[in-house]
Amino acid sequence: QVQLVESGGGLVQAGGSLRLSCAVSGLTFSSNVMGWFRQAPGKEREFVGCITWNGGSTYYAESVKGRFTISRDYAKNTVYLQMNRLTPEDTAVYYCARSATWEMVPSKYHYWGQGTQVTVSS
Repeated sequence: QVQLVESGGGLVQAGGSLRLSCAVSGLTFSSNVMGWFRQAPGKEREFVGCITWNGGSTYYAESVKGRFTISRDYAKNTVYLQMNRLTPEDTAVYYCARSATWEMVPSKYHYWGQGTQVTVSS
């Protein structure tokens, strides 16, 4: 059974940092792409960034480039989203997801976590 479990969300002041984790089980990682998305109230789910499990190549949305970093830990089967210099516009539920190919569209990701809330106060 495939499971993706996010953790690490919370309330932080503007300018602060958070690190989200996505623990993955039930997947063989050899050809996976792990993505991070977010969804604010009343808005569509938005691509944040992704990483190839094997090579560690990353790609980020312009809105987070230079502030957010995605990494993965083979031993722990975990993907991370380090978020720095947070702003109130980053407030959303953050999700990790898996795709078999390099994608930025939510519909191309077929396994999702339950999400973790990130709230940035001004």
